[in-house]
Amino acid sequence: MKNLKFPTAQTILLLIAGFVALLTWIIPAGKYHTLSYNKTQNTFSKITSDGSFTLPASQKTLDSLQIKIPLEKFTNGDIWKPISIPHTYNQLEANPQGLASFIKSPIKGIIEAADIIFLVLIIGGLIGIMNHTGAFEAGIAWIAKVLKGREYLIIISVTFLIAIGGTTFGLAEETIAFYPILIPIFLAANYDAMVALASIYIGSSVGTMCSTTNPFSSIIASDAAGINWTTGLNFRLLMLVLCTTICLFYILRYASRVKKTPSKSIIYDQKEAIEQLFGNTTHSSLKLSNRLRLILFIFIMCFVIMIYGVSSLDWWFIEMTSVFLVGAVLIGGIAKIKEFLFVDIFVKGASDLLGVALIIGIARGITVLMDDGLISDTILYYSSNITNGMNKGVFTNALLFVFGGLSFFIPSSSGMAVLTMPIMAPLADGVGIGREMIVNTYQYGMGLFAFINPTGLILASLAIVKVGFDKWLKFVMPLVIILTLFTMLMLTIFAYAN
Repeated sequence: MKNLKFPTAQTILLLIAGFVALLTWIIPAGKYHTLSYNKTQNTFSKITSDGSFTLPASQKTLDSLQIKIPLEKFTNGDIWKPISIPHTYNQLEANPQGLASFIKSPIKGIIEAADIIFLVLIIGGLIGIMNHTGAFEAGIAWIAKVLKGREYLIIISVTFLIAIGGTTFGLAEETIAFYPILIPIFLAANYDAMVALASIYIGSSVGTMCSTTNPFSSIIASDAAGINWTTGLNFRLLMLVLCTTICLFYILRYASRVKKTPSKSIIYDQKEAIEQLFGNTTHSSLKLSNRLRLILFIFIMCFVIMIYGVSSLDWWFIEMTSVFLVGAVLIGGIAKIKEFLFVDIFVKGASDLLGVALIIGIARGITVLMDDGLISDTILYYSSNITNGMNKGVFTNALLFVFGGLSFFIPSSSGMAVLTMPIMAPLADGVGIGREMIVNTYQYGMGLFAFINPTGLILASLAIVKVGFDKWLKFVMPLVIILTLFTMLMLTIFAYAN
């Protein structure tokens, strides 16, 4: 029993795919009528089992179809995928998916999600190049030296910068490399290793929880929900600021207490062992040269350009991917990385995220099975009957915990997004809230559970610092409770304001 391990996200998704294939033999087949907006002709296309019909693109049309979405959501490009028309569900002849369909589903899913997968792989290559240049390491080391004598600012800087990385490009697994660099700095400032662990891990977790431009959650989930990823961005930015502030106050409070009275440290009994393990050096071999500053500037500008392109120039995955590819080439040139080495590093960086890419494909394959088996709309139909008319606040908060629970089995944010969004997002239409609220509940539910999720990154991070999971829970659970209650309050407020 000790040798048994929890299966990977890929295996879990394949098991779910097999289960879904079986469900197509049990659940009745059915389909909603769908509505899509034709930007060129400024008309709606209504698709039914009897064919396609053209309708005027007006709010009157939407009202007549009982679609609770403002017309501008279609005309400004926020919703560009076909949506289900409420109260139009009809049962159809069954189309069960057999073994051959199950085997082909991941391949079909990879093909359907090719644009997202290429974006993920190119970003992986870019991060690999960035890590090779040492720009991340040098930047953090520079901050630590500048703030000497004002050590509390180290906590603020590290937590804030890593949260920015989490919210923009999903900085998570990469933070494992920061622990050996930063823990000696925190120890020299008379903090304990828990403060360093909290600054790095909580910074990453709150950043990814409140993702703004993160391709692995915000963009993928919005795409799967049929909306532009910039929809709901203002709310996510507000949550990022407020939740990061809460986390910073929490960490600073504990750090101040430990600095004044070391015996109040949760890991005080490990103090000598940890200091012996990490030493007391506060010097990094890398200096933040002008070249590394330029590299960091270009890296940041990739996201600035991406945001501008998507919000103002109608860019999508091809253009976004191109930006990151050009950014990687520019950074490689500035760092004077030889062509052969550049390609090797880039490919290895992309391969580090190949697992994420496969997760996206397998998860999309599950949607393919459900669609081909004609059960997606049936599940949606029965789910909408339960949620239809439900209080907006209750609905959004219920989904918060649903996503949190599901993340135990599917800790991958990208896998969760493409698996659940096609089913969950249309439920917002029946409740009368924007689909961006479903994307938000998905992010916050997964993000909150990520603080303690044993199938996520926390156990690997704790292993580096040599801190037990029980001590981490003792430290972080009050913060998790505070963030959960705060998130529930904010979701309720924005659900009614939506």
